[in-house]
Formats: sequence, C-alpha cells, structure tokens
Amino acid sequence: MKKHSKHTKITKRANGFFAPNELSFVGVKCGVISDLVLAIGAKLDAIAKVAYVDASHNKDLTAPTTDVHTFHTSGNFNFSGVISENKYNNPLHFAQYDLTCINGNHFEGKKQVVFLDPEKENSINKRLDQISDIQFFIKTSPEVAIFDCLLEKFPDCKNLPMFDLTDVEAIIAEVKKQVENNIPVVDGVVLAGGKSVRMGTDKGLLDYHGEPQRDFMVRLLESQGIETFVSVRGHQKIETHKTISDAFVGLGPFGAICSAFMKDPNKAYIVLATDLPFVNEALVQELLSKRNSKKIATAIKGKSKDFMEPLVTIWEPKAYPILLQYLAQGYSCPRKILINSDVEVVEVTDDLIQNINTPEEFEVAKKTVKKLSVKK
Repeated sequence: MKKHSKHTKITKRANGFFAPNELSFVGVKCGVISDLVLAIGAKLDAIAKVAYVDASHNKDLTAPTTDVHTFHTSGNFNFSGVISENKYNNPLHFAQYDLTCINGNHFEGKKQVVFLDPEKENSINKRLDQISDIQFFIKTSPEVAIFDCLLEKFPDCKNLPMFDLTDVEAIIAEVKKQVENNIPVVDGVVLAGGKSVRMGTDKGLLDYHGEPQRDFMVRLLESQGIETFVSVRGHQKIETHKTISDAFVGLGPFGAICSAFMKDPNKAYIVLATDLPFVNEALVQELLSKRNSKKIATAIKGKSKDFMEPLVTIWEPKAYPILLQYLAQGYSCPRKILINSDVEVVEVTDDLIQNINTPEEFEVAKKTVKKLSVKK
C-alpha cells in the first residue's frame, strides 16, 4: 500500500548536518582545530565564505533574556542570543557559506578530516560511527600511522591524502579543492512568461536574429554547455524546450527566479530576459568567466547605469533564502536584492542590455541588429 503524504514533495537543498559543503575536523585538541580553521578561512577569503562551528566549554553560560545585535562600520557584526541547534535551523544559519568547518570533537559533519594524534586514538575509536567519508588525514607527528580501527572500517583509506600538521599551506590547498569541487553547476533560465502588455504580443516570439527570441536565447546558453529551461506561466505550453512553470504566481521575474530554485535549490541559474536583443555570446561568456560564486550573484551593469540588470545575472543557490526573506517582507523586486546584497558586478556598454518594450522600439532594434550582423 502506498504511503500517504500530507505534504508536497519538493527538491531539498543537499545539506549535511549544517550546510551543503562541510568538513568536520576530528581527532585532536580543540585549539589545534580552531587555529587551523582560522588559517584556512583567512587564506581562502578571496574565493569562499567560510564559517566555523564550535561549542563553548564555559559551563557557567546562561541563555540571555534579550538578543543583542552589535554592528560596526567595519562590517564586523556580533550576535548574542538564543538560537536552537537542530537539523532544520542549522542550514538556515549556514546557507550563505561556501565551506562550513566543524569542530568534530563536538558535532558531526557529512565529510571528515581526521587527525592522527597518538593521544587521541581512543577518541577516534569511540567516534567511529560518526566517521563516514574521510577526505584526508593530518599527522601530528611524522612517525604516526593510520590507526587500525580506521583501516578496519575503511580499508582503502590508506590511499587518501596525508599531510603533516606543520604543512599548513598543503592542507589549505587540499581544502581549496573541496571548495572548488563544490561550486554549484549553472543552469540557464530564459524568461518567457511575461504578459508583454506594452508590446502587444509575446516578446519571446519576436524575431531579431532569424528565429524567435526565446529560441535564440536558449541556443545562446546551450552553446556554452548549459542546460537551459524556459520559464513559463502555468497555462503556457512550449513543446520545443524544457520548461519551468511559475510556482510563485503573479510575481513576474522574481517569481520565475524563485520557481527555478524551487525546482532545484542546489543549482545556480543564469537568467536571461527575452526583451534584451543585444545580449550576445561574448556577453554571456564574459558573465560566466567573471562569475563569483562566493557572492549571492554575478550581475551585469551598464557603465553609465546606476543599478545592475537582474535579468542578465547568475543567481547562486545562496540567493534563494534571501529572495524568500525579501518576499516575506513584501518585496518582489530582484534588483532591490542585488542593490542591497554582496554581488559581483560586471560592467558592459549600455547598448548591450537595452530593453525593448514597444512595437516602435522593436522596429528600431531589429534594424540595428541587422546592421551589426552585416558588420560582422
């Protein structure tokens, strides 16, 4: 008999105990772990936002009655308050991080870095049930070998990388690989669900390049090896492309972006609007080459414009909870999120991101596109 479910099944974020990409450091004193993690965070700051999960040893601490948020103009922020640590809240707190390092002496992590410290062999033996996916070993002394209890459970672990504790640079290089290997895959979303009120006809079907603009945009992204979907309203049927139907109805492009993340919150999405006929292969390549996955988005901005273009943007998975938080406050403008968030900005000439919204603008733009193609 099929089990009844009261709740709609949607794709979940691929989280561990705390975050999508986490490393638990286990098998050595807490001070050694924290010193190493701080060194990792400092060295990888240019490419990754790193968090550290630790536990306090202060038994006299009591829960505060007032949550205190302390801001500083340097960007430093301190919080003292009550937060519940559990498998549902943890991913909310750590959604913005590219790497979450965990003190494995206190908490579990999906992947582990195991220290080989003779004084902690018994501790490792006791924690064997928490060790499931060792990434590499760190020796605290040159003569130490992999413990028998580890070899018994993981016979192939002898083939894993091993570093001396003193070789911090090599350890950081290995962790860097972990970050780079977990950069989210980019899918494409071509926005074709708009009502095109000012144009009077579907802007996705307008022909600037010898084919419907939505087809041109899809082909533009697929030529870069990107799996691409067309964003449509619920009743729209497009047989020629893979589609994502609006799950957030009536929210325009904002809803289309959220609907893509609802389909798969583990992907990044390069979003292109169909009313931008001068977006070309070179622009897409530049956007992809300058992608900064540490930030919530990589966005195009016209050089003389004040604000970014949210519909020629790569939105990272970490943008999804921020989008929903803005929506909860009554905001559905993706540009507002870009303006008020940590975003990588790619400047281009204004002409490349010119919006076409009326029949008159369409006729002018079509002639311009034709002239540009002749020059090529």
